[in-house]
Amino acid sequence: MGIFERFLTLWVGVCILAGVVLGNLIPTFFEQIAALEFAHVNLVVAVFIWVMIYPMMVQIDFTALRDVGKRPKGIALTLVVNWLIKPFSMALLGWLFFRVLFADMVDPESASEYIAGMILLGVAPCTAMVFVWSQLTKGDPNYTLVQVSVNDVIMVFAFAPITAFLLGVSDISVPWDTLLLSVVLYVLLPLIAGIWTRHKLEKADNGQRLESFLATLKPWSILGLLATVVLLFGFQAEKIINQPQSILLIAIPLLIQTYGIFALAYFAAKWMKLPHNIAAPACMISTSNFFELAVAVAISLFGLHSGAALATVVGVLVEVPVMLSLVAFANRTRHWFPTA
Repeated sequence: MGIFERFLTLWVGVCILAGVVLGNLIPTFFEQIAALEFAHVNLVVAVFIWVMIYPMMVQIDFTALRDVGKRPKGIALTLVVNWLIKPFSMALLGWLFFRVLFADMVDPESASEYIAGMILLGVAPCTAMVFVWSQLTKGDPNYTLVQVSVNDVIMVFAFAPITAFLLGVSDISVPWDTLLLSVVLYVLLPLIAGIWTRHKLEKADNGQRLESFLATLKPWSILGLLATVVLLFGFQAEKIINQPQSILLIAIPLLIQTYGIFALAYFAAKWMKLPHNIAAPACMISTSNFFELAVAVAISLFGLHSGAALATVVGVLVEVPVMLSLVAFANRTRHWFPTA
């Protein structure tokens, strides 16, 4: 492991602190970057995420994709957790904390909006960052691509009905521009670029240049992650300082949901005897969230400054450090699983 990967948690912590400090020292700069968005997708963040994902797409061997269907249990695990468990457990935790445990600390209107924001996170499984978590756990890139693609297809049809059911709102309007743009930017375009790059490099000298190219790109993938962390925390720096109690209250059930869902999926994967390079990415997909979609829907339904929008933003803030802790756990427990 290189120095970036070996001390990744430290670098992320430094970047979180840097984002909060810089966001408060030079808020105008971050406001200008935040304004560079289309369909609620920030274009600068999209560039950094693209830098993260492109090297992983180069690793995908399309000749091996046909074998993915021979191992359906990993995909089945992801789908069951993402669509039959996660949205409903998030709604239950939101109700428990903001209607019962925190009822005296939050006014009823804010409580309803916080619950709504949590639900939106729960109904939106991850599309982009999961490729990062897959690489950090040495996941099978081919299998990860198929898992993400299947989830994206289901999300097109299931997001609005499940959201409407859990929110008790009948006129959920899915921001198709956000959903489709994110899939194109974070999956389709880097995938096409990765296929083209792999084809050219493999054709040149039987894969030696490919290995060298991937080694060169590896630090850039981590740098893209760190730059994304700085921006995400810089965008929300003033809220972090001005609303620490609200952020803490929202973060508590989100943390319980995240670690709880991961534990459920991980031990189910162990029981199913999945190999680690399939089990780890499957659990990461089940745990992380498609925050661009959740934030966009929260803003369109409840407004930019609503509690629902704040809850989705808190989901963004806790995701990276929490997912890194789960990556570390998954790597330490690799011996629990059979090898592929």
